[in-house]
Amino acid sequence: MDWFLIFVSVAIIWLASICKILHASFYPYQSSFANNAAGSLQKKNVLLVIAHPDDESMFFSPTINQLTSRGHNMHILCMSTGNADGIGDVRKEELYRASAILKVPLQQVTVLDHPDFQDGFGKVWNSTVLSNIVEKKVLDHAIDLIITFDNYGVSGHCNHRDVHRGVQRFMLDTSHREIEAWELVSTNIVRKYSGPIDIWLSFWTAHRSLNGQMHCLLNEHPLRSYVAMSQHLTQWVWFRKLFVSFSSYTYVNTLRKTNK
Repeated sequence: MDWFLIFVSVAIIWLASICKILHASFYPYQSSFANNAAGSLQKKNVLLVIAHPDDESMFFSPTINQLTSRGHNMHILCMSTGNADGIGDVRKEELYRASAILKVPLQQVTVLDHPDFQDGFGKVWNSTVLSNIVEKKVLDHAIDLIITFDNYGVSGHCNHRDVHRGVQRFMLDTSHREIEAWELVSTNIVRKYSGPIDIWLSFWTAHRSLNGQMHCLLNEHPLRSYVAMSQHLTQWVWFRKLFVSFSSYTYVNTLRKTNK
């Protein structure tokens, strides 16, 4: 009986969470993220820095969907082709297709195949070189805001963490003090696989943050995220299908401002 009550309670909360997301799909809520100092919406040039093709769909799609739907100019910088299995060229094309689904123009998606940034565990990526590449992107496209992984990188993948360190290096070294950097907050395993239920705790956590240092971005187009991830056919195996269905990162992103 106790287990039945627990199951029913979880099912009700899950349904309520889905209803909240569906409501946001039809009636987008007001978000202060990426607003100017006066609190009004100002369209910005945003650079998303990721490690591998599919990171954008697996982890950052709530952020991408919300920013593009509000008219911000999104750029994606992918630091590798994901060539660990020798299919980097295929994975690059998959990223282009997924980006099109996520409404990011092809000409604003850059995929690197740099000898210092090859996909794989145990390969340390040079943070100074990565910082220099980010700097060039920032200058070439007048970037206002950078988004990337936090120091754990959601899954703990070493390449995700190295991307974080490279962006951190750029923020420490840059003379462009007006540029903001935000990192995707990694959660514990229970929250990570709680699906849409995590939106409530994410909202509460962001609300408690001081001076707007954290923002919760709800995915207003979760089906679009699923379709985008399905473009990565080489990665679209059963456990990733489950991940996209049950991962909280499909439904919500919590972003934390990086201190300079």
